[in-house]
Amino acid sequence: MLKILFVCHGNICRSPMAEFIMKDMARERELEDMLYIESAATSTEELGNPVYPPARKKLLEHGIDPSGKTARRITKADYDSFDYLIGMDYWNLKNMERAYAGDPKHKLHLLRDFTDDPGEIDDPWYTRDFETAYQQIKEGCKGLLDQIGGY
Repeated sequence: MLKILFVCHGNICRSPMAEFIMKDMARERELEDMLYIESAATSTEELGNPVYPPARKKLLEHGIDPSGKTARRITKADYDSFDYLIGMDYWNLKNMERAYAGDPKHKLHLLRDFTDDPGEIDDPWYTRDFETAYQQIKEGCKGLLDQIGGY
């Protein structure tokens, strides 16, 4: 089983959106038994909180239900447990590198690096643009899923 961990600052907007979009895509491609997908935060600010209401609303608009998800923080054990640890922006990557004392196995990536338009996904907590975040995350998840295929 291939394991993917999506990571953002608080684990209430971008990374849970990525988690549930990827789960939905895996289900559509009948790959859910081959993939284990989670999300986490680099900070402790939102621990235990549910998906942020505007992010939840955006997922529900697209038929994806994130019910039951609460924010958790990355752990040192995640580095060995997951095959891909995918951040939404460069700050997430820096925080993961710090938490994992580097990236000796080259597991850390930005989600948009799996697209034709690499870069960061702006935090919709600040931009209030949940539709752009949703579309960029969806594109990144599709690119990642295409790359790993049936792995």
